[in-house]
Amino acid sequence: MKPREYELDSPIAAIATALVPAALGIVRVSGTNSIEILSTIFSRAATLRAARGNTLHHGWITARDGSRIDEVMIAVYREPASFTGEESAEIITHGGPAVVLAVYRRILEAGFRAAERGEFTLRAFTNGKTDLARAEAVKEIIDSRTDLARGHAAERLAGNLSREIETIRTMILQSLAALGVEVEYPEDEDTVKGAFDAESVQRSRERIKRLESAWAAEKLLRDGITIVLAGQTNAGKSSLFNTLLKENRAIVSDIHGTTRDWLEADADFLGIPVRLYDTAGIRETTDTIEAQGVTRTKDLVSHADIVLYVIDSTTGLTPNDRIFLEQEHKAPVCILWNKADHPDTLPVPDTLTSGTIEKPLIPVSAHTGEGVTHIMETTRNLVFTTTEKESSEGIGELRGPAPGSERQKQALSAARTFLEHACEAEQAGFPLDAVAQDLEDALGALGEITGETTAEDVLDVVFSTFCVGK
Repeated sequence: MKPREYELDSPIAAIATALVPAALGIVRVSGTNSIEILSTIFSRAATLRAARGNTLHHGWITARDGSRIDEVMIAVYREPASFTGEESAEIITHGGPAVVLAVYRRILEAGFRAAERGEFTLRAFTNGKTDLARAEAVKEIIDSRTDLARGHAAERLAGNLSREIETIRTMILQSLAALGVEVEYPEDEDTVKGAFDAESVQRSRERIKRLESAWAAEKLLRDGITIVLAGQTNAGKSSLFNTLLKENRAIVSDIHGTTRDWLEADADFLGIPVRLYDTAGIRETTDTIEAQGVTRTKDLVSHADIVLYVIDSTTGLTPNDRIFLEQEHKAPVCILWNKADHPDTLPVPDTLTSGTIEKPLIPVSAHTGEGVTHIMETTRNLVFTTTEKESSEGIGELRGPAPGSERQKQALSAARTFLEHACEAEQAGFPLDAVAQDLEDALGALGEITGETTAEDVLDVVFSTFCVGK
């Protein structure tokens, strides 16, 4: 359903919590006469109809025959002081899936229709309760995989990106207004000399560029990276896998070839979402199953964003290790000199520090946890180098507004291009109205970020990715 086809005042309902056993469940309703309709299935109908906004009311949701379905609390919100800007309510039920569904079905039966994906947030947008950048931040918070990603999304929800966009738009509007005066009352229609504030336009362009450059970090926080633990059999990959996850996920044994297939798990590397893989040891083997595991390991390595190559420091650098490390790999490789706490650990060979193999090397111990923080820091630096981040800041130090989606980044790039073209047109002596058109186009591109100039089909794409009930 496209936004223009929504009945944006009809009463809607949706389950807002997961259908799993829990202490509480929530069903949301919003739209014209929501409280009146809800009162017809509430045991204290008159109290609910008279309820003021931002109040809680205890009672029962009742069936057609008057029997009780569930004891609930209803939070009442009166327009315009609600999330959607409409009359709305949240019915707080007991959390069993059966009871939540029973209450939801009774609400639909009373006269509400099932909400579409993202329809509550769409109504908040269309009723002026939020802008599009803030609305997208709602989904970003829900989808965030690390606390740092959540924090960045929360800043956008609080409006830091929207405020920066408004500041830039104001600067461009002032430049456009000065041009407008010259167009209306020209001293010389063939020139733009004195009317175009190039310095102000350049300042706007630089602020947009700073926002664009922050996208690499935000994309990283959104998408995360794939890290593969590789190495010879018995190098300690599975032990390191468990240590990095802080849980015993992989079977650990002194027997060579214990890990015959890959294991995967989500991890948080200093705020970066990581999909971490433990793999079968790379070696020649006549065991058919183990050989398939080795093949899968090589395939994972070829698709990784970072490879952590584990070497047993009690054995030292083997010919097979050297072959792997001297090969060209798509992803950056970091060497982990494992079992560094062992009394029989060997010194790091010169070839790994200053010879033919020049890669980051970290002494680590899966047993004591030595080097784990260093692994995460090095991984962060490697991935930022790979993504060609302009700033030398680490992700943990990233501050300030930033785009939270590819759509926003593309709109910023379009706005910057229009501003650059305006400067070029002024330098080439183009007529004032041509320069003004570029500034207007830049304003339009920035307006797409906050939703001031966004087409309905774009709104459909944005809100259709939301979950039902949000």
